Amino acid sequence: MNDEAATGIRSEVEAIYRTESRRVLATLIRLLGDFDIAEEALHDAFIAAVEQWPTEGVPANARAWLVSTGRFKAIDKLRRRAKYDVPLDDVAEPADERGDPALLADREGVEDDRLRLVFTCCHPAIAPDAQVALTLREVCGLTTEAIARAYLATPATIAQRIVRAKNKIREARIPYEVPGRTELPQRLESVLRVVYLVFNEGYLASSGDSLTRHDLSLEAIRLGRLLVELLPESEVVGLLALMLLHESRRATRTSPTGEIVLLADQDRTQWDRAQIDDAVRLIEGALAAGPVGRYTLQAAIASIHARAPSAEATEWGRIVGFYDLMLRADPSPVVALNRAVAVAMRDGPAAGLAIVDDLLADGELDEYYLAHSARADLCRRLDRPAEAVKSYRRALELTQQPSEQRFLRGRIAEMEK
Repeated sequence: MNDEAATGIRSEVEAIYRTESRRVLATLIRLLGDFDIAEEALHDAFIAAVEQWPTEGVPANARAWLVSTGRFKAIDKLRRRAKYDVPLDDVAEPADERGDPALLADREGVEDDRLRLVFTCCHPAIAPDAQVALTLREVCGLTTEAIARAYLATPATIAQRIVRAKNKIREARIPYEVPGRTELPQRLESVLRVVYLVFNEGYLASSGDSLTRHDLSLEAIRLGRLLVELLPESEVVGLLALMLLHESRRATRTSPTGEIVLLADQDRTQWDRAQIDDAVRLIEGALAAGPVGRYTLQAAIASIHARAPSAEATEWGRIVGFYDLMLRADPSPVVALNRAVAVAMRDGPAAGLAIVDDLLADGELDEYYLAHSARADLCRRLDRPAEAVKSYRRALELTQQPSEQRFLRGRIAEMEK
C-alpha cells in the first residue's frame, strides 16, 4: 500500500474513533467488567487497527472488529499479569461466538451497552460531582483536562473524582445494567439530573469569564438524544426539548462584547428555528404520552417563549398555569420565584413583588442571587430606585459570574443617575 493510501486509512481510523469509540468502550466494559481494563483494551484495539488495517483493509464491521480485538488483547494481558480476580471464563465469550465478531458486539445490543454505562456512571451510590465527571469522561469522551476546564478545577481533582467513582463501582459491585421497572423512576431521575447539570454549566457558566461553554452544552444535548433514542420516557423527551429550546437562543444571549442580553431584548429572528421546531414536536409527544414532570413542564414554558413573535405577545397566562402545575409536581422556592416573575408580567410588577417578598421572608432564597435580582427589577419597574439598588447590590454580592456582575453594576449605575 502506498503512502497516500496508508494516510487515507489512518484518517478513516481517526474518524471511526470519533464516531465509534464510546460505543466500543461501553461494550468492552460490559464484556470485561472493569472500566480501566476496558479503556486499555479500547486503546490497544485502535493501535492494532492503525497497524493492521493499512495492509489488511478496513473490516466490513469495524466496530465488531475493534470490540473483538480489544477483548482478546485484554484477556492476553490478564493471563500474563495473572492478577485478574474473576475466572477467565467470565471475561471470554462463548466458544461458538469466537468465529463471528459481529455477535460479540451485537449480542445484547451496542446501544443497550451505552444505556447501561449511563446508568452505571449516575448510580446514586456515587457522589454527585463524581457522577458528572465520570459521565463526561466515559460516556461523552471528554478528556480529564477538558472536564477540569469546564468546571474550573484542576485535572488532578477531576482525576481523583473519576478514580473514586470507579473504585466505588468496583468495591460496591454496582451492577452494569439498566435498573428494573421498580427502580427505574429513582435511577432515571439521577441520570436526568446529571445531564441537565452538564447542560446548565455549558449554557450558564457558574463562573469564569465566558457566560457560556458551548461544547459542554452540546455534549449534554448529544447525551439527551442518546437517552431519547434508547429510553423514550416522557421526561427524557421533555429534558431534550428543554435543552434544545435553551440552546436555540444561544447566539442572542450575549452581545458581541460578551454582555448579557435579556430575553425581552434578544433578536428573535436569530433564534434557531430548526431547533425550536424539533423541540416543539418533542414536547407535544411528551405531553401526550405523560406522565408530565418538571422537565416537560419547563420545556412547555420555554416553548411559549420560543413561539411568541415578540416579548409583548408572550402568553403569560399560560406560563403562570404551567408554573402552577410545576409547583404541584415539584414544589420548590425557585419554581415559586419563577412563577412570581410570570405573575408580574401577567398582572403587573406589584403583584409579582408581593410574592417575591414573601419568598425572601421565608429565608430559603436569601443566598440566591436571582431572587434579589428579580426583586430589584420589579422595584425598578415600580420606580422605587432606592429599593432596586439595595437588591441589586445584594445580588451582586452573591454572584461570581463576571458577565452577571457587569450587568448588575450597570443596573445600579442606571438607578443611581
